[in-house]
Amino acid sequence: MITQSGKSRRLSERTAFSLLALTAVIVVLPVLFIVIYVTVNGIGAISWEFLTQAPSQAGKAGGIFPAIVGTFYLMLGTIIFALPVGVMAGIYLTEYARDNWLTRLINMAILNLAGVPSIVYGLFGLGVFVMMMDFGMSLLAASLTLACQALAMMITTSREAILSVPRGYREGSLAIGATRWQTMRHIILPEAMPGIITGAILSISRAAGETAPILVVGAAFLTPGLPQSPFDQFMALPYQLYTSAAHVPGMPDTTMWGIALVLLAVVLSFNLLASVIRWRVRRRRFA
Repeated sequence: MITQSGKSRRLSERTAFSLLALTAVIVVLPVLFIVIYVTVNGIGAISWEFLTQAPSQAGKAGGIFPAIVGTFYLMLGTIIFALPVGVMAGIYLTEYARDNWLTRLINMAILNLAGVPSIVYGLFGLGVFVMMMDFGMSLLAASLTLACQALAMMITTSREAILSVPRGYREGSLAIGATRWQTMRHIILPEAMPGIITGAILSISRAAGETAPILVVGAAFLTPGLPQSPFDQFMALPYQLYTSAAHVPGMPDTTMWGIALVLLAVVLSFNLLASVIRWRVRRRRFA
């Protein structure tokens, strides 16, 4: 026999579950709508020629192959510069830095950097990498600029992943005579790797869709060919989409939606890659 209090608890539980489910649906529905809407409008432009040819007639004809390649080069350069620095900074701030005013100031600065508008990073890259370091309008300057932007998220996710490792792992390793670095290298980092990888991929996915930073440090709408060195200008999908939509009269809507669909597919592919890598790492750790 269910008492009145038991019925009340069940009703409260069902109400809370329904509200949580409704919240999840509200969050997921806009994402599904965007994906479906972009797919429906852009699928007509997707063809082998569209994905493998260079643009012609000011982007109104041809394909977007140089923009796809430039986007992957940009993401590769960003992760090369941001990942080592972000992980090492996360390790130092978590395991080695003393808890004093300087460390707290650094942590506050890292959190604030995550909220800086992307165009500010673009102007910073223009002043430092393009002018002061004389890298010019290039793939290298754009990669370094996006790496600076991704660094805040990279450090934060690395710290959280390291802090999530149970403290007993550290104490057990130190108790059997391992040094702090051996403990970090062989115990903490492998356990934290899924979270670190997830943060890295999310940072790079965000960088792949940025337009404002690369607008002023090296992206071009049309280039004579693929970049042959880090000091060449490059094409990128977000800048290609922005220029096609805003500055090219008579651009076919199908082409613009096709570029958006390819960019969306690139970002979603990296998120899927992060999930697969995280699953494989966890499976290997618990095998």
